[in-house]
Amino acid sequence: MVSRWSHFNLKVLLAVGLVALAGCQSAEKRAEKAAALLRIHIETNPYPPAQSQTVQVLRTAPMTIHVEKQPFLNESQLLAAQLIDLDDSFLIMLKFNQQGQWLLEQYTASNLRRRMAIRSQFRVGTNVFDRWIAAPQITKPIRDGILSFTPDADRTEARAMVQGWNNVAGFKDEDGTFSGKFSPLPEE
Repeated sequence: MVSRWSHFNLKVLLAVGLVALAGCQSAEKRAEKAAALLRIHIETNPYPPAQSQTVQVLRTAPMTIHVEKQPFLNESQLLAAQLIDLDDSFLIMLKFNQQGQWLLEQYTASNLRRRMAIRSQFRVGTNVFDRWIAAPQITKPIRDGILSFTPDADRTEARAMVQGWNNVAGFKDEDGTFSGKFSPLPEE
């Protein structure tokens, strides 16, 4: 009877070991496959309260704004995201598909001088973040489907967001990898 149990325990131990080895991935592999959520809301009046919510954007200089509860853009309309390094800072550039381009143009044309509140849920290592990362003011209609902003995030967090958004969007370069670039900066 003892030999049966030891034989059975050996099989269970082997099965558990194989499952554990098959499920192991390096941190880099998990980061390459991680998803990130993107929600862009438009600033609105606080009434009616059932359709709006008050949010606090930015951590260093908090700003309270009222936004529509439903986002007008999300990651499903995103074609690609890019992290742009500048001299002493960086910005994120988002390129939207045709539907996203139409929505961005419609909402920015009809909401001049209001803000867009941008929210993201993303992972850096084992930490999951869900926060409002930017609130750029609309100064003119955005007709080309490209939205650029400086996020309230460090470079590591910004890279994780961009990688996650591109994973969700399915954006890859011609060679099947992601370099983080989809086009040069738009000329102004």
